[in-house]
Amino acid sequence: MDSDVSSLTIIAKALKAQGVEYMFGIVGVPVIELANAAQIEGIKYVGMRNEQAAAYAAQAIGYITGRPAVCLTVSGPGVLHVLGGMANANENAWPLIVIGGSSEAHQEGMGGFQEYPQTSICKEFAKFSARPPSVEKIPFFVEKAVRYSIYGRPGSVYLDFPGDMLKENISSSIIQYPERVPDPPRPLAPLSSIDATLELLRNAQRPLVIVGKGAAYCRAEHEVRQLINSLNIPFLPTPMGKGVVPDDHPLCVAPARSRALQKADVVLLLGARLNWILHFGLPPRFDKDVKIIQVDICPEELNNNVRSAVSVHGDLKVFVNQVSNKDLLCLFSNPFIYQQLNTRISEKDATSSYPKINDWWEMLKNKCEDNKLTTQQLISKETIPINYYTAFHELTKVIPRDAFIISEGSNTMDIGRTMMNNYLARHRLDAGTFGTMGVGLGFAIACALWAKDNAPEKKIVCVEGDSAFGFSGMELETVCRYDLPITFVVLNNNGIFMGIDEQMYSASQGTEKSLSLPALALKPNARYEKVIEAFGGKGFFITKPSEIEPTMSQCLKSNQPCLINIMIDPVSGKKVQEFAWLTTEKSEAKL
Repeated sequence: MDSDVSSLTIIAKALKAQGVEYMFGIVGVPVIELANAAQIEGIKYVGMRNEQAAAYAAQAIGYITGRPAVCLTVSGPGVLHVLGGMANANENAWPLIVIGGSSEAHQEGMGGFQEYPQTSICKEFAKFSARPPSVEKIPFFVEKAVRYSIYGRPGSVYLDFPGDMLKENISSSIIQYPERVPDPPRPLAPLSSIDATLELLRNAQRPLVIVGKGAAYCRAEHEVRQLINSLNIPFLPTPMGKGVVPDDHPLCVAPARSRALQKADVVLLLGARLNWILHFGLPPRFDKDVKIIQVDICPEELNNNVRSAVSVHGDLKVFVNQVSNKDLLCLFSNPFIYQQLNTRISEKDATSSYPKINDWWEMLKNKCEDNKLTTQQLISKETIPINYYTAFHELTKVIPRDAFIISEGSNTMDIGRTMMNNYLARHRLDAGTFGTMGVGLGFAIACALWAKDNAPEKKIVCVEGDSAFGFSGMELETVCRYDLPITFVVLNNNGIFMGIDEQMYSASQGTEKSLSLPALALKPNARYEKVIEAFGGKGFFITKPSEIEPTMSQCLKSNQPCLINIMIDPVSGKKVQEFAWLTTEKSEAKL
């Protein structure tokens, strides 16, 4: 005898059938029962404190696993709060499914509770946005949402469910659940592209590989490492491309980033876009005659800003494997690459020996050493107040090689990228392509949940500026509620980018205080560690460099939520760079 099944159960079963394991959100009318139904089906529901943070957490799961998680939100304002997270997922090309409740369909146009044109608004922020026309069609639309989120260039999708649809029941006999969407296809690159790539590398005098987070997302770390070790070509990781090849690999030229970009004559671009992060691929940051080999899953991205010498639309992992398995002996006939096949670096000795080098490698190696020396000169265990370089130096002494590192902020993120090494793919998450502040706690929560289920001994470290922490600091309650062993570090310089000290703050007091404070200023010496203590976590306040390492070690060993609030010199900043990190000059943005 057929039994009735609720629309709530159908949604939950359809998601579970598609491999969805996590749901993040804030419940309310009309989605409270949907969260309960998801839990009944075995989906892990995590209640957050802000919809934006929920979206950040869900998309981080998508990046780490390659399969989407769900962000669940209420109607109207709840959906609007998620739009920033959807945009961030799209810009980073990470899969995300947003499910929004909406006002009852029969009240549409009447001014119903939190009525808003959610499906049409979300089309601007999603690859796919739809409202199933009937309860029977829900599994079809869930399958389609998952497929859109991971196929082609990954991104966010939106499914809308009116309150009255969420109350329906229908016969279980008419419901059909599609099979789980298979992983995206991995097409072969044309052989002509492989030959053209090898030809360019064969004739290059100053070759460079740029490794982007696309290489991390598509799980190409083994193939990319094999390629770099085989060809002995210097490589440069983008911020979230760090760890695809370990940062301490002898061919990593991250300390000489500007010089490598400016002087390379052939660039193999693996999973990175020529956007602002790479200065659009234009002079003077790049050589005007540089030849780009571009590999991207998104065809519209090919030849964007710069005409590529070789454009490959396809799967990066497959492409790199094709190049690696081509007859590589031909490359070593060129004296400008590396002369002997037996100079290949193995994974075993990659951190202990350098390859045979030429003038190009000698130039980059010397620049790396010079910049490392400059950084070392900025580190001091005696200087108070503490500067960024000293703080990071002390922190990294005890951060394990396999730790997830989440970072956001201005100086905190930029300096941290150079000071905190990564050794595994998908183990650094930061503000990303969209430069979004507020992602840190959501990302950290996602990493901790994944680690809890898959690698319980793995440590999660989230390093934030005080301004960045303020965007989603209330998620500390979420962290403590679920007892997630995350170590948070707030590098507190009393401001956005730079702040003011107590003396300047006191001088600004008076009836016009709020108007006389600098726009970048935040409250000096704010005790952010007290926030986590309010929820049962451990907080630490640090003003001396010598306190950092033992406190960090204590937190990592404690296996509980901790926050270290480190006071940083309000005017501490980055060392002078050869080029500004952000390209803004009009003359540089011309094709």
